[in-house]
Amino acid sequence: MVLAVIVLGVIQSVILLQFDWFGGEASTAAKPIDTLMDVTIVLSSFIFAIVCVALGYALIKWRAKPGDEGDGLPIHGNTRLEIIWTIIPVIIVLGLAGYSWAVLNDVEKTDADAMHVNVYAQQFAWTFGYPEEGNKWSEGELHVPVDRQVIFDLQAQDVIHSFWVPEWRIKKDAVPGLSTDVVVTPDKIGRYQLICTELCGIGHTTMRATVVVESEADYQAWIKKQSQEVPEDLLLTKDQFYETQKQNEEKSGGIEGSGVIEE
Repeated sequence: MVLAVIVLGVIQSVILLQFDWFGGEASTAAKPIDTLMDVTIVLSSFIFAIVCVALGYALIKWRAKPGDEGDGLPIHGNTRLEIIWTIIPVIIVLGLAGYSWAVLNDVEKTDADAMHVNVYAQQFAWTFGYPEEGNKWSEGELHVPVDRQVIFDLQAQDVIHSFWVPEWRIKKDAVPGLSTDVVVTPDKIGRYQLICTELCGIGHTTMRATVVVESEADYQAWIKKQSQEVPEDLLLTKDQFYETQKQNEEKSGGIEGSGVIEE
């Protein structure tokens, strides 16, 4: 049985490790996250092998003989066995949790010279603000320099969205009213896709943006060409936006029937 578990576990691990589950790597976080995935696959393969071999052994060993229609023998639970098969999974889960925490803690360490980009998510579009560049604003296309850490400050304008560039591996939700951020160091020049991975409405599948990772010189040349600044509405919190809108309508005498929601 031990040999069967080892053989089945090895075969399954080898097969599953052949697949490129996440695609290409384009950030410093990709390698450690892929390694974490591989470790999880191997552990899961051997756990699956143990279950399958034990189940197969039980089916063969204690199957009913032909013509035997009697009741099975009355048995009682095995306390020692139950303790063992409870403790072992707990140890495995805690070990994976600790390993995952260490990986996440490492990839989210921030550099002193990290660049900040504000990411505005709303149904069904991505727009981007560059606070260090005079709040320049771009719609549907994100530009970042290669080999420089970027902290993406996520801001959801309506419902929950999720920021994910597959080649960067990191994924995090943008939640209305909460401050969340993504720390990424892109390490490969190229064009990628930013995808919303949180079901956010009927246009969810179209909520994508182009991501351009380029040299520092090309990034500086691009940012200088941008003329638009982040709209004032996006710079306000939800409460500030409603208050500003209310004040403007009061000044213009159009507060009645305006549809402004007062909390």
